[in-house]
Amino acid sequence: MLLAARRLLDNLSVSFSEHRITAIVGPTGCGKTTLLRSINRLHDHTAGVSVEGTVLIGDTPAYADDTNVRELRRRVGMLFQRANPFPQSIEDNISIAPRAHRMVKRGGDAELVEQRLREVGLWEAVKDRLHHSPFVLSGGQQQLLCLARALALQPDVLLLDEPTSALDPGTTKHIEDLLVSLKATKTLLIVTHNLAQALRISDNVVFLMGGKLVEAAPSAKFFHGAEDERSRAYVSGRIG
Repeated sequence: MLLAARRLLDNLSVSFSEHRITAIVGPTGCGKTTLLRSINRLHDHTAGVSVEGTVLIGDTPAYADDTNVRELRRRVGMLFQRANPFPQSIEDNISIAPRAHRMVKRGGDAELVEQRLREVGLWEAVKDRLHHSPFVLSGGQQQLLCLARALALQPDVLLLDEPTSALDPGTTKHIEDLLVSLKATKTLLIVTHNLAQALRISDNVVFLMGGKLVEAAPSAKFFHGAEDERSRAYVSGRIG
């Protein structure tokens, strides 16, 4: 991937295990978010960015000329560092995208909304405020709403970019527990600076430095017996 003739990711080849949580870690500016956003083509409209190489979602080449980008982004959902609810109602935040993709039968909105809000543990807090603005919710509740919105499209892959960095410990634990439960049906990739979080919830770790892959390993091996000295230095806090 290039930006103004500078490689943001360089000669990177890595695979992600299905139905597992992979933590993408590394120092600030190493390319973690760039990698995450490249998977569902969020760089398509970023000026000066070009992509070389192949990204496969299952057997689907993400950057092929005939790839349906709208369908790709339905299959590959994303949760950002900061909550970004739509300016519509709480209910519409959940139902708009499934309606646009014709995934909801006529009159089925209410059932879908309740199902997804219950899934993320937000239903009891908002069931009497479904027609209110999402901006009346706390920051943690807004992030849970955005997670419910992503899940409403039934993605196969869920990308998470520092999803709990601005949240309190209680909400963080709730989201972590939910992510662990979701891997039964989805593949999850999470960018995190929180190594304790990566150790708690991830099955595998991808460690980047300077846009290059340093090590990809099962989490237990990465944290307790990494092969690369740079990995061991990062885990111990000697670099970062």
